[in-house]
Order: sequence, then C-alpha cells, then structure tokens
Amino acid sequence: MGEQAALKVASLTGGYSVNKPVLHGVDFEVGTGEMVGLIGLNGAGKSTTMKHILGLMSPKEGEVRISGALLKDDPDRYRSALAFVPESPVLYEELTVREHLEFTARAYGVDHAVFEERAERLLKLFYMKDKEHSLSSHLSKGMKQKVMIMCAFIARPPLYVIDEPFLGLDPLGIRDLLDYMVEVNREGASILLSSHILSTIENYCDRFVILHKGRIIVQGTLEDIRSASNMPGASLENMFDRLVRAEGAGGIQ
Repeated sequence: MGEQAALKVASLTGGYSVNKPVLHGVDFEVGTGEMVGLIGLNGAGKSTTMKHILGLMSPKEGEVRISGALLKDDPDRYRSALAFVPESPVLYEELTVREHLEFTARAYGVDHAVFEERAERLLKLFYMKDKEHSLSSHLSKGMKQKVMIMCAFIARPPLYVIDEPFLGLDPLGIRDLLDYMVEVNREGASILLSSHILSTIENYCDRFVILHKGRIIVQGTLEDIRSASNMPGASLENMFDRLVRAEGAGGIQ
C-alpha cells in the first residue's frame, strides 16, 4: 500500500468481557484510497471491531491507528479523521435534515461555502431536497438512513466506517450511495464497509476481510480469496459460503 494506512488494526484482541474476548488477534489495514469490505456471519465480530475502531471499546491487546494516530495519544486528530454510518440511524428528533447537516459540518470545521455546495448536491442526489426543512421525527426509516449517510459525506474525513448502509434504502438510494462512495474513494478517501449483500460489494471493494468467530480466516483481493478457497472464477458469496462452512468442518479439503 506504500504510504501510511488510513486505518491499521494490529493484533486486536478485545470485547465486552476481559476474560472472554470476542476478537482474537485481528490484523488488517485500509490503505489510502482503498475500499475494504468487512464481512462475516452475525456474531462474527464485525460490530465489535467497528466499536474498537470508533473508540467505544478499548483493546485488551493490540491497537488501532487512524492516519497513524492512537486515540489515547491524540484524540482530536483520531476522531476528526473518521466518519461513521451506523446500521440503525440515530438522529435528533427536534432537528431538521438541514440542521443535522449544518451541525455535522461545524463539528468537522467545514467551510460554509463548501458546506452549501456539498449539502445542495447531497440533498438532490438522495432525493431529499423537499425534506430539507423537515424534522427527523417526521421521516421514514429509509430517509433517516439517508440523513446519516449525508452527514458522513458532508464532512469528507480521510476514513469512512460504514456499517450495513443499504438497510432501509430503496434501489435508487443504494445505487446513488454506491456511486458516491466510488467518487469520494477515487478522490482519496478510504472506506471500511460492512455488508451482508456480498453480490453488491463484490464489484466495489478492492479487498475483503472475512471474519469468523472473532478471527480473520482470509483477507485479500477477490483473486486471493479464490485461491484460498480453491474456487477459480467464483463469486464472493459462493466463496464466503465455502470458507465459513469449511471452518466448522476443520478446514477446506
């Protein structure tokens, strides 16, 4: 990857209990301008990994660096270098859509003129212009998800951590989100994307990290995973199925 990674997770062991960790020695990176898919079954440790990256949980062992910074050493630099889109939208009920965008832009120090330009484009892109002055309490779940996505992209930090963003979005919203992620990715932003819709992210991510029971069973490009699963030309979905089932049976034969 050459230059300093946008995200480096090194020998990460941790979870909700000191004596019973969920994660066991997790190691991976997201390079500058990379989109990496974090995939696994429910309970594999994806959300726990993200919580450690966000600083909501402290590692028992290992560390997480964002743009080279540790949270404990430089919390401002660490936090300002990432934006998070959660699986379930969390908004302030008494703020409008535009007020959410303004609040986020101020928190990240976005210039007002830049904010206006980005906000206008995002509102149009996600078909939310007519809801600009609506309270979040009056929005559907899909619209609330769009607000969370727009808030993340109004900031333009070096790293995006995105958890199951397609839930609640209509087909147009999914396509618009994917296209916009590709755009910011090409401009140099890095993205860690978790999703169960493997057939969709297969065509967008540069590399993949497959978690199972808190451990990485394989990571790399599609070709790397095809090689590891002995499935030349296979889809990500079929390879994932084989690799995870094989783990329960003692490995690929």
